[in-house]
Amino acid sequence: MSDKVSLGKLKTGVPGLDILLGGGLNEFSFNMITGSPGCGKTTMAHQIMFALASAQRRALFFTVLGEPPLKMLRYQQQYSFFDMDKVGSVIRYVNLAGDLRAGDFNGVLERITREVEDFAPGLVFVDSFRSVIQTARNGNEGMSDLQHFVQELGTRMTSWMATTFLIGEYQHDDTETNPIMTVADGMIALSQQTERDASVRKIRIVKMRGQAHMSGTHSFRITDDGLRVYPRLLPPLAADRLPGTAVDANPRRIPTGTPGLDELLHGGLPQGHSLLVIGPTGSGKTILGTRFLQVGVACGETGVLMCFEKGTSRLRNAELATMVQSGRVSVVESRMVDLTLEELEDELMQAIARSSASRVVIDSLSELSLYLAPECRRDLRDGVFRLLCSLAKRGVSALVTIGLDEHAYNMNYTRPDMAYITDAMVGMRYAEVDGQVRRYMAVVKVRGSSHSHDVREYRITEDGLEIEPIAAPVDGVLFGSAYRAGPDE
Repeated sequence: MSDKVSLGKLKTGVPGLDILLGGGLNEFSFNMITGSPGCGKTTMAHQIMFALASAQRRALFFTVLGEPPLKMLRYQQQYSFFDMDKVGSVIRYVNLAGDLRAGDFNGVLERITREVEDFAPGLVFVDSFRSVIQTARNGNEGMSDLQHFVQELGTRMTSWMATTFLIGEYQHDDTETNPIMTVADGMIALSQQTERDASVRKIRIVKMRGQAHMSGTHSFRITDDGLRVYPRLLPPLAADRLPGTAVDANPRRIPTGTPGLDELLHGGLPQGHSLLVIGPTGSGKTILGTRFLQVGVACGETGVLMCFEKGTSRLRNAELATMVQSGRVSVVESRMVDLTLEELEDELMQAIARSSASRVVIDSLSELSLYLAPECRRDLRDGVFRLLCSLAKRGVSALVTIGLDEHAYNMNYTRPDMAYITDAMVGMRYAEVDGQVRRYMAVVKVRGSSHSHDVREYRITEDGLEIEPIAAPVDGVLFGSAYRAGPDE
């Protein structure tokens, strides 16, 4: 029998945050929410409060802001999490700005204590604590009194049978030397990082006592629903590494929608594999993706298209538009140009879950990079790797397209840091032969499976890609040049 104390976990109501925290907030803990102005501290505090507040767990929100609570509430009630029925009944707001201007720190501390004892809350918030520090620096109170006040407030907050939060505009250097850090159980740091014209919000769990939490920085976005956090994590390891677990030695193959490509793949793409299609503009990559979704719909499957187009050009693809309008194919797209791979992955996984999709097309990674914030472009490989791992864990088959480097003249003609993360790869090129522009393709790799090594010529027709049944009589086409094959050449 164990005599360990079990810590209750509270769900924050902020999507993705509980994953970072290691399952949620510890009940009765004392936490700090810090960050620069405008990064979402007050919004996060309200989102947590409205998610947790109830008749059994009432909330007390102290404001020491220069603005009245009514002004703050006017903005907070624009979010979907705001519930006006809770205000006044299970959520009470107390403005301490007047107490702070008129009295000393001890008077403010006693006011806070009286309100807590009177309302008996299960949640206590103090926003913004930076205002208290600024009052001391302006001469109303000494810094020694402030330090005593901070330590005393922190000690009392930990003694109340409530989960408490101190919100403040702290910078990293402030928190390292702040005396209240010695009594705080957890610290959540928010920030905004701006590079060129893009701004990305980040969150970091600096401290969380008694539980394993995720380290590092993670992106989040403020939407109409409040904050949404996008953890950087990989799915759990597959169970087939464990002894006695059945191993699928011959996975089912699925048609790609292009019969000639199925022949090159020796029967189709293995279920759950990711196929990277590489080729220059006009080689037919999007057509392959459309046929991949189309044959899935014909087999009773659903699919998701993640596309990055310049505008209405996608609507010119009548086959794709028909599948989208019928509801058999969902579309994930965005018009923002400061995206992160984590939020795109989150949107994609939500679309897959809603539609039970078994096929995904990402068209294309080349255009995707134009939509990302600058720092995320540098981490494109890492983000795509996590995305493909998530798809593989769900058993979803994916076709991903990427543009061909125009200066590539060898077999390693895609980004060397991208090609290895997919299970299969098809290379497409065109070349001038006998005064004509002709197109060629080859299957470069398929993990765990045999495949044809032919270089086949193909044509783009109204029915899609028509691939020749025999190897093309040319050499060097995948190296950026082409010449007739034969003993004399």
